[in-house]
Amino acid sequence: MGFFSSSAPSPPAPRISADGAPIAPGRSERAKCWEARDAYFECLDKNSIVDSITDKDKAAKACSAEGRGFEANCASSWHQVTYFKKRRVMEYQRNKTLEKLKAEGAQEMPGQIGPPGPGQRP
Repeated sequence: MGFFSSSAPSPPAPRISADGAPIAPGRSERAKCWEARDAYFECLDKNSIVDSITDKDKAAKACSAEGRGFEANCASSWHQVTYFKKRRVMEYQRNKTLEKLKAEGAQEMPGQIGPPGPGQRP
C-alpha cells in the first residue's frame, strides 16, 4: 500500500506521431471532451460555482464525479481542462460586464470589432 494508492487515475498519455509530436484529438475524442465539460459545468452551475480553479475544494466536493469525467476525457497534452475552466470565468465576467452596461443605459453600436472582413473597407 503506497501513499498515492487512493489517487484518481491519470488521463491516458497522448498518442505520439512518427516525428514525436502529440497527435491532436479526433472528432469523436473532442465530442467526448465537450460532453464531459458540459456535464461538469452544469454541475458547477447547479452549485453556484463559477471559478472551479479558485474554488477548487468546493468544486471537488460538489462535482467530483463530473470533474473526474472531464479530466479523463479531455487531452491533458493540450491543457484543455485548464483552458475551459479559465474560459468559463472569462465568459462569466464578460456577460456580467455587458449586463451592467445595459443596466446603465449603454446601447450597442452597429459595426464590427476587429479587422474588416473580405470585401469590407477599413
